[in-house]
Amino acid sequence: MGFPLGLGCRRSLDEQVNAPTVVLDGETLVPHAPMAGLAPSLERRRLRLYMLQMMIDIALLLGASAVVAVLYPGARNLGNALLGIQLMLPLFLTIAWHNGTYSLRSLTDWRTSSFDMTAAVLIAAALLNFFAFFAKMNENFSRVVFVVGVALAVLAMTGSRYAMARWVRRHWGPTPINRLVIDAGGPAMHVPHAYRIDAAQHGLIPSLEDPHALDRLSRYLQNMDEVIVNCPLEHRADWAKALKGSGVRGEVTSELMREIGVLGVVHRDDAKLTTLLVSTGPLGMRARITKRLFDLVAAGGALVALSPVLLLAALAIKLEDGGPVFFRQPRVGENGALFTVLKFRSMIVRQDGDHGLRQASAGDSRITRTGRLMRATAMDELPQLVNIFKGDMSFVGPRALMPGEIETGGEGQVIAMEEIPGYRERTAIQPGLTGVAQIYAPRDVTRRHKFRYDRLYVKRRSFWLDIRLILLSFWISIRGTWEHRQEKF
Repeated sequence: MGFPLGLGCRRSLDEQVNAPTVVLDGETLVPHAPMAGLAPSLERRRLRLYMLQMMIDIALLLGASAVVAVLYPGARNLGNALLGIQLMLPLFLTIAWHNGTYSLRSLTDWRTSSFDMTAAVLIAAALLNFFAFFAKMNENFSRVVFVVGVALAVLAMTGSRYAMARWVRRHWGPTPINRLVIDAGGPAMHVPHAYRIDAAQHGLIPSLEDPHALDRLSRYLQNMDEVIVNCPLEHRADWAKALKGSGVRGEVTSELMREIGVLGVVHRDDAKLTTLLVSTGPLGMRARITKRLFDLVAAGGALVALSPVLLLAALAIKLEDGGPVFFRQPRVGENGALFTVLKFRSMIVRQDGDHGLRQASAGDSRITRTGRLMRATAMDELPQLVNIFKGDMSFVGPRALMPGEIETGGEGQVIAMEEIPGYRERTAIQPGLTGVAQIYAPRDVTRRHKFRYDRLYVKRRSFWLDIRLILLSFWISIRGTWEHRQEKF
């Protein structure tokens, strides 16, 4: 059986793997177990791509510096000009190997890979200059060649990652791993970009007492990176025991855990029990202090630096229709507490309809001409810097919702925000000026979809994630694509 190169091939493989069983003389016959797995291993292929990307990075770092050294008249000789980049390479490769520059996600997410790569380059360059200063080696290599060469190399390395991600998606499909779903009587579910087999049709039984059954199961799991077993509650323990000895990342489905929003599992050996983690609590004290200090310094500095822009925006709003400059509205903050948000007014002065407060939509007739420009560049959000400085908000967090805000369902029914899964979890932290949902979620998707992004941020929030999201927000504002329905960058 050949390896499927694209998503379409994966779908055809699903049909082949799930071929119906045959009944002969009252005996059910099952297909032969694959001798070499359902698909070839991707682990070695991924390793080759990591090594290829590493060699490309080395070549671009050296090549860019060599080009600058040849063109720059101040470079004394090529050897001295390249000394800095040669000393930086071991530092860069060590940092890059540990910060995820060459990792699974780097094969398909070129933005994340480029961010990690840039961070590794900057840290390596800083360390090199630190060591060179104390070793009195700075005069031995050209700073112009080093700085310009590194900058050009970073741009070229970003381009190579974009090309690599496009190639992987074209030839491997959306995911560079082998994922197998075993349907064993569980509820209907769909896991995209995965091989799928029916346990009964293929004679798969999670029996630890039957070595032949375990051998058959192992042949199906061979070369798989992830296995998900969809089974009912009464069979979950048997499948879990069978997967524990497989050497493969294994999961079993659980409707209850999804319903209550489980974040993790806690094994309490002192009490001899296992509990389900349903809330994470606040960040650690140092992380909270760092986040608050950053908000204070950045918001205060931004208010001073952007004061001319704020004055011009206020003047444009006033001149267009003579209405109020600012828009004040109660919003739901941390732990459900209410606060008053401050924004530049981008809509005409009138009440919403009879069905409660509603969010602006594409082509909304209520948006003014000045407001349309401000919303595209997120300038209408700038007065919220005052809310951040006061401590009502943070730079990064879920969008602050209005109390009593509603959403209209697909059949026209009115849905309160509080009834949508994920609403309560997102109020456990301060709302933000920008965030994962604001950046990555298409603007017109449902709140249920956006709340998934918010819950992801609540679970993974950190100072460095905040910095990354802020930088992405700047880029979107410069491009003026905040109002785009799909990709913003």
